[in-house]
Amino acid sequence: MDKIRVENLSKIFGAHPKKALKLLEKGLTKDEILEQTGMTVGVDNATFGVKQGEIFVIMGLSGSGKSTIVRMLNRLIEPTAGTVIVDGQDVTAMGDDELVKFRLHNMSMVFQSFALMPHQTVLDNAAFGMELAKIDKNKRRERAREALAQVGLSGWEESYPAQLSGGMQQRVGLARGLAVDPDILLMDEAFSALDPLIRTEMQDELLKLQEEHQRTIVFISHDLDEALRIGDRIAIMEGGQVVQVGTPEDILQNPANDYVRSFFRGVDPTNVISAGDIARDTFPTIVMTKEGSLRTTHEILSGSDRDFCCILDTRKHFLGLVSSDSVREALEEQKKGIREAFLTEVKAANVNESMQEILPMLASKSWPVPVVDDDNTYKGVVTRNRFLKTLHRTEEKLDA
Repeated sequence: MDKIRVENLSKIFGAHPKKALKLLEKGLTKDEILEQTGMTVGVDNATFGVKQGEIFVIMGLSGSGKSTIVRMLNRLIEPTAGTVIVDGQDVTAMGDDELVKFRLHNMSMVFQSFALMPHQTVLDNAAFGMELAKIDKNKRRERAREALAQVGLSGWEESYPAQLSGGMQQRVGLARGLAVDPDILLMDEAFSALDPLIRTEMQDELLKLQEEHQRTIVFISHDLDEALRIGDRIAIMEGGQVVQVGTPEDILQNPANDYVRSFFRGVDPTNVISAGDIARDTFPTIVMTKEGSLRTTHEILSGSDRDFCCILDTRKHFLGLVSSDSVREALEEQKKGIREAFLTEVKAANVNESMQEILPMLASKSWPVPVVDDDNTYKGVVTRNRFLKTLHRTEEKLDA
């Protein structure tokens, strides 16, 4: 079940939005509606879901509607049509009092502008949202200190914004959002005003915080590198419409249209596609019981067209890789068990490692790379041939 569900969400800016909405429903384009009515279509019939605990990046060019759509999630901008459902609650149907409580306790927002109050200390700025929520002063200052510590600003509590660098000021803005301990964090171009090096540091900080707390984050960005770096899934917007939603790997390998294709052209697929995406489990495997049978392994390899075989335990945990040569040598030397035929230099790759990270292993060794998950459960192998085919196919799709 989605944490956030957006259904047929539209926003039209102008004096008579319902009139323009009818034209939109008849199939007129954004430009045609502007020409006929003078009204602007900000978001056009957007539908998507955001999963619990993911970083969901919405990206597009300037004017594509991405900032409008994130502000409709908490109704800083009122939708013209459609619904926003959060944990089963219809946000678009909430009354004013219910909406204020919802914003204070369920959702925080971090903007591109730091919006810090210059006359207040870092601690008081971080505690400001809780002050609006009328949380006890001692409790809010305690939670603000904890939030500042999370973003690496312990010791700066009594400083003022003017004494901080731009990156540190944005950390205070992030701490303010975290201090209310929200289920959902909305981040609108939160790092785009920062220098590239500081932006990367803040992205790392966000990923670190996400590992610790697993919040649901909706992140607005126009920067593809940023989206690829932090996003679990990405929604691409064009002209107010959501044209594609998927993982970076999905979109890279199957772009929906020329607009999406142009976004991803020039991206190095080996940095985006993971070992888990291209691993195949059609490779020979043997489940080892006790010592494991060298003779059985030899027969299986002899009867196949493969030179290598993965050895697993009864729970499908990866134990090692053998070759037809290493098994034959172990038999000739009258070794006792299959472990003595393991190729000692073999190292399994994690499903989350990129193609770029496993390339040195494929390039320098003759064997395929075994792929495992975080529990060492075997997921398949990546062969050199599979690697090259994936690379070629992806480049063809982006150049199409």
